[in-house]
Amino acid sequence: MASPLLCLAAAALAVAVLVSATEAWRATPPPLPVLPIPSAPQLRWQRREVIMFFHFGMNTFTDSEWGTGSEDPSLFRPAGLNATQWMDAARAAGASLVILVAKHHDGFCLWPSDYTAHSVRASPWRGGRGDVVREFVGAARARGLDAGLYLSPWDRHDQRYGEEVAYNEYYEAQLHELLTGYGSVSEIWFDGAKGKNATNMTYHFQEWFQTVKQLQRSINIFSDDGPDVRWVGDEKGYAGTTCWSTVNRSMITIGEAGIEKYLNAGDPRGRDWVPPECDVSIRPGWFWHKNETAKPLSQLLEIYYNSVGRNCVLLLNAPPNSTGLVEDADIARLREFGAAVATVFGTDLAAGSEARASSERGARFAARNVMDGRDDTYWAPTAEDGRRNGYWIELRRRPGARARAFNVVRIQEHVALGQRVERHAVYVDGAPVANGTTVGHKRLHRLPCPVAGTTVRVWITALRGPPLLSAVGLHYDPFVASDTM
Repeated sequence: MASPLLCLAAAALAVAVLVSATEAWRATPPPLPVLPIPSAPQLRWQRREVIMFFHFGMNTFTDSEWGTGSEDPSLFRPAGLNATQWMDAARAAGASLVILVAKHHDGFCLWPSDYTAHSVRASPWRGGRGDVVREFVGAARARGLDAGLYLSPWDRHDQRYGEEVAYNEYYEAQLHELLTGYGSVSEIWFDGAKGKNATNMTYHFQEWFQTVKQLQRSINIFSDDGPDVRWVGDEKGYAGTTCWSTVNRSMITIGEAGIEKYLNAGDPRGRDWVPPECDVSIRPGWFWHKNETAKPLSQLLEIYYNSVGRNCVLLLNAPPNSTGLVEDADIARLREFGAAVATVFGTDLAAGSEARASSERGARFAARNVMDGRDDTYWAPTAEDGRRNGYWIELRRRPGARARAFNVVRIQEHVALGQRVERHAVYVDGAPVANGTTVGHKRLHRLPCPVAGTTVRVWITALRGPPLLSAVGLHYDPFVASDTM
């Protein structure tokens, strides 16, 4: 017969094994989100990074940027309009969403609206039976692109403009036409621009916004104020060096001067998740002008680093000409731009590195997650770690192998659980090479010169909660001269 002590030992061992097995099945949960956080459509939008704008309309035929509203519809005659060619231009640039200006400030509608005679129906194009919006969205879907629409609130043609109820009813009726007659629309643009001497008009933005969400639940609404995507505050394509996705919408009045700096930087205390979109044209003007040409590749890449590389989505405009085609030279530049971005970021020189960090929340949140190329995994440290020593993550490039030089450092937060990083610094083999404030969806640092170090460490300050990094990457950019980096 076994002794009582032996029985007790066996029982203790059985309990230990049972506890160990129970612990093994108990996964560490994710950290709590830091509010506010993005909606699913906002996350999808942010991950697009580059989208395209197409300004086309009456201004294309009058060599102007802001039409008067008195233009004769007979001027609109794009003999060779081919929306598929536009989509090929967008794909060449790496875009996944295309937005058409369906009505600009001159009030001319690119679809046969039932609520005005000032539209393509009154033009000679397609014998008055054409519909640019329909051709646009059809071509987008055929090329695997999502479609968006711009509908200007300011209307210099319609005589109801200035009559609060009548014009708001007219505008809302056109929203219904566009959002019920053309299938899924991923983004709708409400431009706050209005001339200094324009007729006084009160827009019913809140009614419009609620109508939009009723008609298209997964759509993102753009305006100065969001509610889903905000203007970045300039038309250069540059976000602030500090750029929060959060703002307080109560502090923003659409179209009001003086809000540009607030929109450009965002607000770390903001209660609303409204990330910025950087709109800029490939040419000096938004509409096509015969005497204008596309920006050089170096300038487009500078815009990319200062928009996508600062927690924004880049909305790049390519205006079709009066024939109805994007200029060959513009397409060539878009293709050059898309290829350059793919060349720089298509190869991650951090691949194969060993990752370690100041701490790890658990196996599911290991430092190595920053190199797996996935949006849904991330490194998470313990909260106590940051309070003691600060947070850091380090990549040790493969020992024994000749490390290729890099001049771009990419850092990405897992923003699905909120934006957290307030300051960060990058060190290579112990020497500081870059520093900044916010990170957000993506932060890109171009270094003063290429480096070939073996140890890259990122130090992080995040007082709003432990930082969650989804990616740290190293890249080489051969397109930017060292004296401009």
